[in-house]
Parts: sequence; structure tokens; C-alpha cells
Amino acid sequence: MADKEATIYILDLGSSMADCHNGRIESDLDWSMRYVWDKISTTVAASRKTWNVGVIGVKTDDTDNPLDSQDGGEGYEHISVLQELGPMTMGSLTALRDSVKTSNTQIGDAISAIVLAVEMIEKFTKKLKYNRRIVLVTDGEAPIDNSDIDDIAQKIKRSGIQLTVLLDRGVDFDDSEFGFKEEDKSGIKEQNEAILKDLVEKCNGLYGTIAEAISELETPRVKSVKPYKTYDGLLTLGDPSVHEDAMSINVERYFKTHKATVPPASRVVMKTESSTNPSSVADGDGMQGVEPMPSFSAVKDARTYKVNDPDAPGGKRDVDRDNLAKGYEYGRTAVHISESDYNITKIETTKSFSIVGFIYEEKYEPFLNMGGTCMTVAQRFNDAAALKLSSLIHSLHELESYAVARIVTKDGKEPALILLAPHIEPDFECLYDVPLPFAEDVRNYPFPHLHKVITVQGNTITENHRNLPSLELQQAMDDYVDAMDISSWEKDDEGARTMEYAAVEDLFSPPLHRINQVIRHRATYPTQPIPPTPAILLKYANPPEDLVAKARSDLEDLIDKASVKKGKISLATTVIMLSTNIRLVPPKAQGRKAKGDKPRPISGLDIDALLKQPENKRAQISPDKAIPEFKQKVEIADNQADIEDAMKQMGAIIRGIVTKSFSDQDYERAVEHIGVMKETAIDYEYPDLFNKFMVDFKSRLLSGEFGGNRRELWWRIKSVKLGLIDSNASEPSKVTPEEAAAVSKTLSETLFLRYTADI
Repeated sequence: MADKEATIYILDLGSSMADCHNGRIESDLDWSMRYVWDKISTTVAASRKTWNVGVIGVKTDDTDNPLDSQDGGEGYEHISVLQELGPMTMGSLTALRDSVKTSNTQIGDAISAIVLAVEMIEKFTKKLKYNRRIVLVTDGEAPIDNSDIDDIAQKIKRSGIQLTVLLDRGVDFDDSEFGFKEEDKSGIKEQNEAILKDLVEKCNGLYGTIAEAISELETPRVKSVKPYKTYDGLLTLGDPSVHEDAMSINVERYFKTHKATVPPASRVVMKTESSTNPSSVADGDGMQGVEPMPSFSAVKDARTYKVNDPDAPGGKRDVDRDNLAKGYEYGRTAVHISESDYNITKIETTKSFSIVGFIYEEKYEPFLNMGGTCMTVAQRFNDAAALKLSSLIHSLHELESYAVARIVTKDGKEPALILLAPHIEPDFECLYDVPLPFAEDVRNYPFPHLHKVITVQGNTITENHRNLPSLELQQAMDDYVDAMDISSWEKDDEGARTMEYAAVEDLFSPPLHRINQVIRHRATYPTQPIPPTPAILLKYANPPEDLVAKARSDLEDLIDKASVKKGKISLATTVIMLSTNIRLVPPKAQGRKAKGDKPRPISGLDIDALLKQPENKRAQISPDKAIPEFKQKVEIADNQADIEDAMKQMGAIIRGIVTKSFSDQDYERAVEHIGVMKETAIDYEYPDLFNKFMVDFKSRLLSGEFGGNRRELWWRIKSVKLGLIDSNASEPSKVTPEEAAAVSKTLSETLFLRYTADI
């Protein structure tokens, strides 16, 4: 397929196009230009110099075309070339937008405009390979000369031009497939419709209405690209240079699927007066795919590298990039690697494609697929290679196996492991491949079984366990899943539900196509608001409403069997919870956290019972092991007095840490202890104990009681949001969010008196 395109749009600009029809508030011209602007802006966004666009206006007030001066120009009056055939840019789009407007005349022959377009295309493309197109947009309200229709049709066919006629003024032209027939049609319009249909049929063109064309604009266009070769060479099994019986096949490898990326944003700034002079513009670097605009200029990046130098002004000095050493980031540490070590660790690779092993299909896990898909075919015009590759493909297919291969697409490039899968069609055979992960790319996360429970003693329980679903629950889940089946929920042309609801070919990427749509709209209409998101992009955002209504009774039965009592959760979360018989936790009771609320470990051991030491409830918390001992002391507490004692001991330890800290050495440790203390106060619903501590702590901190000026510690506490516990964080708290925010800045007198009265 040719990568070069030449498209000419013929626009009817007659006075009748200024009217509004079919209840619209925009003119027929503006409405029909939706389609034309969308196509032209798509060409501009592609930034392809080989995609050429021309525009001709018919029924214009003036006459401006090269055929007007030939043979007296008879028949070519009121036809103007609004844009010569050539590459389309943002500048030409802006100029064209100002030129497209209705005229004050109804004189102009659309057939003559088609002849002019054919001449322009032939002159521009010559004998080169182009995709040639002519698109006519007209309302058919002006006389058309059909005396040379047969010759014109033959000329269009010989030139390889595809003619598309779009009839304007809504769906006023008859279209049986689109479901419209106009009543009370004028005689001239009916005659023109017949003439244009006859021309389209004779040159094998396309015929339709603007309404139909505009209705298809919201459907995303899947971009088809030229095949891109990623590898061209030998596919081997064994080393042909060592073993005579090693396999060696000449193959070519192409992309099958490739990720479509979202268009990147370009960074621009408003031009200053000094940057608008010709010399400065000529010296500046342009942005790829972005034209220089009168009011904007590209943002330039400048990097400088500095090192610490006590003798330099400011303690740092600039160095050249060539003087920097190579290093790699390990965590947050830069690890230096010398050039000699780098050369040793760097893999010296050569271009190769070799099979290193085989695996049965049933042994391969699909989740190991990574990246896009490529396909490997035999070298073109090489029958011997085609026979060899076909033998390999059929062998893999018969043995139900895959091949694992190592590929280096060119010298010096990093090697990759890929999985080769056979694909056989009546007239096409190939090996599809996907990248395989390395060991570092695989993460293993063990989860408990959903269908069985293994006890500490090693016994296996498959039923009558609180973590296993009952038979009634499983049946209810099965019924609900069957009721939500979308494999045959889409209606066909006859209204029967026989088609798949969300077929792969009907799924689109909403971010990609929405951004492209917005870019095209903004390029065409700079001042208009962004249009709403097309319904086709949101079609699969929610399940079908009629399907949800159909499955409502099964869902209610499932909720009843699973004893779901409270909570508003998503459908996916519901399915996961119900499949494991998990129940929603009831509202937390006021007061101390119940010991039974704590989840039991998988081992089944009662850790609290093993560590509980009732005789040591009043034991002192060790400053060296403050956090674990504090948590343990709170866990075994039987009343509020025990918790108050633990909180007071923790507060004393925190004050001691701050007092003994050398500069800010132990600030992070103090912040960690305060965080544990706050979390415990929220969990056990004793916010006042923590709030009293914080008010007292800040008062002492700001007064210098902890060995000098420690104000920096308060800023660290504020940065991690360890202020007072307000009523939003814990319902029993008497502190409002406004009061908590005030304490973070300064001590409120009311709060100070409230919390220091009994300290």
C-alpha cells in the first residue's frame, strides 16, 4: 500500500449552505464541515509530509482556478482553489478556516470542480504511486452539466482516483441504508442526485450523506501502519558453524501488534520582544512535529553539573559532563563503576536468532507474556526457507509445543528471550512471538487456598469451615455469574442476542482516542469548548443496564446466601468477598478495641496468649524496646488505667529521646514513637490521652525545656501530620478539625487550659 496520499476536498459554498435545517442552530456549511475538519486535522496531527491535501470551493463569489483561462473558461466560473495540493500544516489550516465561508451566489458546476480536481491530482502526483482521493460535499441545489459524465468517469478510473460524494443538508438526500427518504424534493435536487449517483457508480466510487459520515466520526479509527521489519537473518537450532546437522532458516520478523502512544505535550512559552527578531528565530531549535507559532517559542533545556568544592564560591563548582564518572542507582545510593569494569560487565552481542529450548503448551502460563507481539515468516522469494519454516511450524503444532528463542536484533543490542508459537492458516503460516520475563521481572505472592484450608497439623479441610464457601453459596455464585454472562448479550441486525457484548475488535483505548479527538477539535475550533466524550468510548465503562436488571434476583439471592449485612462496595469486591465467604465488619463499638477484632494469623496460633504476662501489667517500658513493649502493654490491658499508664510511660520516653538527642540525630526516632502513640490512641478510641500529651509536649518543646532550641522537631512533626486527633479521625475526640489545625500553628488558650488542667 502506498504511503503517499493526495486528497482534494470540493466544498459547496453556495448561499443555500447558510441556511439551517432539521432543527439545527448551525448552518448547513458549518455542520457539513465537521466531517471535513476532522479529516484535515487528522492529517495535520500526523505531521506526514507525504500526506497532501487540496481544497476547492464551488459556488464562490470569485473565480480562481487554472482551467478558467483555458478555452475561454466556460463552465468553470465561480470555482476557486482555496488551497493548492500539498502538505497540510497548522498555518495552512488556520488560513483555510478563514477562507471557508458561504458566498452570495448559487452558480457553480460541481462536475467541473471534479474535473479541476482530477487535473490538479494528475499534475501533482505524475506517474508516482499515490493514494488519490476526491471528496465532494454539496447540497445539490445548483444546475449540473452531465454532458460528459461517461468520459469523466473513465478519466477518474484511469487515474486511480477514488471519488466520494457526500450530500449535504443533513440527510435530505435519499439513503435507504441510513433509513431516510426526503419528501417534497425540488426537481433540480432530484435530478442532481441521479446525476451524481450515476457518476459514482460508473467510476466505482462511494456515495452517502453527511449525516451518515458525521455519525461515524465518533467511532475511533484504528491506525494501520506499514509492516516494520525487526529482524532479517537466520533462525538457528544449534550452531551451524560447528554442527553440520544444525537447523538454519532464512527468516524475516515483523511487528504484529504495537502499543499506540498518547500524543506528547509540547512545552512552549510566550515569545518575548527579543526573541521575535528574525535572527533569534533562525538560530532557535524547532520542535519536532510543531510549527513555529507567532506568539510561542520552544522551551530549551540547559543542564549544568556541580560538585562540592569548599574553595569555590558557594561551596560548589561547575564541571563538564565528560569529566563525570558513570554510576548506577542502588536504592538511594549512587554506585560508581569505572570504565574498565563497565566494559567487562557489558555483554558483547552479535546479531542472532536461535532456538534454545522447547516447552509444552499446557506447561506455559499466559501471564508470563510481556510486551507486544511479532511474527516470523520465511524470507521472501526463498522457497527452500519457506519449506523449512513450514516443517518447523507443523512440528510444533503437532507436538502442541512452543519454542523458546534468544534474539539479538542487531550487533551490540541487549539479548531478549521470546516464546515462539505456531500459527497455521490455509494460505499463511508464521511463528508468533512474545517477550519472556527475566527472573527479576517475576514476583511471587503466596495466598491462602480458596477451596481448602490446611491446618497447622497438616490436615486438609475442604468443607464446613468458616473460611470456605458452603454449597449453597457456591451455587448462588454460579447462578449469578451465569446471569451476568456477556458472551452472547449483544444484539445482531435482527435484534437477537447472539453476538459477544465486548468483542476485542470493538474495544478502544479511551485516553488515546479522547485526547486525539480533543486535539483535532482544538486545532479546528480554538475558541470553542471541548465536546463531551463520545458514548462509544464510555460504552464499556459500566455493565449493560438491562443485563444488571436481569441478574438482580440472582444478586439478591447471592447476598442473602453470603449473609452480607452492611457496606457499599463495588461489584468486583463483592465477587471476591463472596467467593471466600468474607463478611463485612460491623461498625466499631465505642470504647476499647476488642481483642476478638484482631485477625488471626494463618498458623492459627494465639500469639497474644503466648506473650501475655498478667503479672507484669504494670512493668516499666524499656526505652530501648519502647515500641514493641508499648504495643504489648496496650494489648494485655484490662481497663483504661492500664492504657493511661502505657501512654504516660511512652510520653516520658519520647521526652527523654528529645532531651538526650545530639542536635537532630534522634528526631526521626522520636517522630516514629509519636506516630505509634497516635495510631494506638485512634485504634483504641482514647484520643484525649494523645491530645493531652501533644499539647504538653509542644509547650515544653517551644519553651526550651528539652535541652535548648528544638523547634525544628515541631516542623518535622507537622510535615508528617502528627498533630492532634480531631473528631474526623476519631469520633470520641472533643477537638474540631479547626482547633487541631490551630494547634499545629500555635497553642490555643482554650485547648491549653482544657488539656493542661490535670497534667
